[in-house]
Amino acid sequence: MADNRQASTTADLLTDVFSAVDGECLLVDPSLEILEAVGSLDPDADVVTDVRVLASEDTLKSARDDFLAASALGNHLDAEQLTLRTHTDTTGNAIVVTDDQMFDLLDQVGDTAVALSATDDAFISDAYATHTDRFDDAAAFDLRTPGRQRVHTTLSDSLSEATADEFETYLENIDTVSNDTVDEVTLALLAAARNQEQLYDISKWGEDVGIASKATFSRAKTDIEEQGLIDTEKVPIDVGRPRLRLLIDNDDLAAVADEDLPGTIQRLS
Repeated sequence: MADNRQASTTADLLTDVFSAVDGECLLVDPSLEILEAVGSLDPDADVVTDVRVLASEDTLKSARDDFLAASALGNHLDAEQLTLRTHTDTTGNAIVVTDDQMFDLLDQVGDTAVALSATDDAFISDAYATHTDRFDDAAAFDLRTPGRQRVHTTLSDSLSEATADEFETYLENIDTVSNDTVDEVTLALLAAARNQEQLYDISKWGEDVGIASKATFSRAKTDIEEQGLIDTEKVPIDVGRPRLRLLIDNDDLAAVADEDLPGTIQRLS
């Protein structure tokens, strides 16, 4: 009898499937939704252990363009639980395949996500060999985004735990972080401003951890300063030009709860 799987969410379904294959597997042609579900799994829970992803370049670029999706996947990359490679020849539905198991991941419909299990051993073996060859020949994909856990740890170490916690809360309370809405650089600057951190420190952290260059942070600072959201004051130093301390310059932003700040920013921008 086929060992089909069913769950209420794609993330729960993947947890079940990855637990069933128990170890190294190939995830072939995942949709963006499936990649986001992979990212949502806890990297410390030993669910994702050695998943080799072979996905279309467009899908992987879409994941990279959204900081929430990319940094969640980055957690698994940092933990060496995930490998991303790209191809241009799609094969259809997403599948999870090992040398002796194969699941066809169907698109979630409503509150139901389903994985259909293949039962023909010869077919499974051939599919695994074929996709292993494709993966070995495929190009590595650079996500260019640090994992969220690394973001929080390094921000806490470089600036303050309060700033790191606020930034994480902002990310948890926004649906998407991309260049089309409020981006991660803006949110990091606002977290810094609410804690009166220096522009030099937040921009150096951002460049070091791989979020954006110092120049990008500087441009974003100018943009939100011109919008009347933040202000700066000079901080003298022993040698060189004074540095700038970031300050909130908007009563709504000064008073709003951390979890409500992303929505407030989107309304004000």
